[in-house]
Amino acid sequence: MIDTPFYRAGPQRYREHFGLFFEHYAPGQRYVHRPGVTLSQQDNADETLDSYNGAMIHFDAHYAGMSSWRRPLMVSTLTVQRLVGMTAKTFGCRRDILGFAEIGLSAPVFGGDTIYAESEILACRPGVTPEIGVVTVRITGRKDRHHDGTPLAEPAVFANLVADVEVFTRAGWNTVALEPLGEPVREARFACYREDAGVRVEQWGLFFEDARPGDSFIHAPRRSFHRADIVRDARRSFDFTAGFHQAPWADARQQGRLRVPETMLLGAVTALTTRTFGRVSANLGWTGITLAAVYEGDTIEAESTVVDARESKSRPHEGVLTVDTFARNQHGAEVCRYRRNLLVYRREGDTPYAKAGY
Repeated sequence: MIDTPFYRAGPQRYREHFGLFFEHYAPGQRYVHRPGVTLSQQDNADETLDSYNGAMIHFDAHYAGMSSWRRPLMVSTLTVQRLVGMTAKTFGCRRDILGFAEIGLSAPVFGGDTIYAESEILACRPGVTPEIGVVTVRITGRKDRHHDGTPLAEPAVFANLVADVEVFTRAGWNTVALEPLGEPVREARFACYREDAGVRVEQWGLFFEDARPGDSFIHAPRRSFHRADIVRDARRSFDFTAGFHQAPWADARQQGRLRVPETMLLGAVTALTTRTFGRVSANLGWTGITLAAVYEGDTIEAESTVVDARESKSRPHEGVLTVDTFARNQHGAEVCRYRRNLLVYRREGDTPYAKAGY
């Protein structure tokens, strides 16, 4: 049976949804989660400041240079957060983590290391209600470098976590979902995983050949805009437009809500499409962009339709998709629309996936 992230919403229209339901899990299953993430010392410093962590081994390079580690050590809870987060494609239907029987860290992590997550299902049991079950899972963290920063031949284990996770059943999910899911679309082009020696490796996105003109995709997740995000984005963009960050202006002219910068909205809508179009090698540009006002507290959902698919004249391993995308807010009003040309890898082309362990 093909596990799929797409559910039928109409003829050639598909709703994206990530995560397996409780009934899909069984003891002994193993998952390789993708993508990995490369951590930086900036991530490390930000985590210490945001969490009020006063351990100078994480942010004072001079002090760290005098320690046995010789350089700043990555905050252990940051790596735990990343490892759990990287499992979200497979565990996207979880309700709660009930607890960790173990969080074991057997090797250090430093800025510049790339980390990966793997999972093994240890046990499954009924939950406190029929809508959920409990999965016991071991999450293994691997990293790609030695302590001195030189590359490893194969990523090595640095962490083991054992957690009890509440996961919705299919019926249970439909009791809490904003829209009940339709029937899963079990087509090979939509497969969530590829099998590799009994291990299920996560896959993201459609190859060029799999994106058919007329197909429409309702993307997941949705995105809500928060005041702190809006102020930060405007500040980092050098955009001092009053409606993006001045509270008195917002109170007088925008009913107390900051407005989302137009470029932030465009970036957010585009980013929401990247799980369906995860095989893109380059964005060739947008045309016909229309925008409407979006404010803090608003939530957007993006939907894309494949308009055309054509061979690339200069890149034999890739093709060009023309895609129309629009976004609506929580009231159903359209807030953004554009056409985009994407360079997308061909299934049989020279791609980075197998070479990178994807």
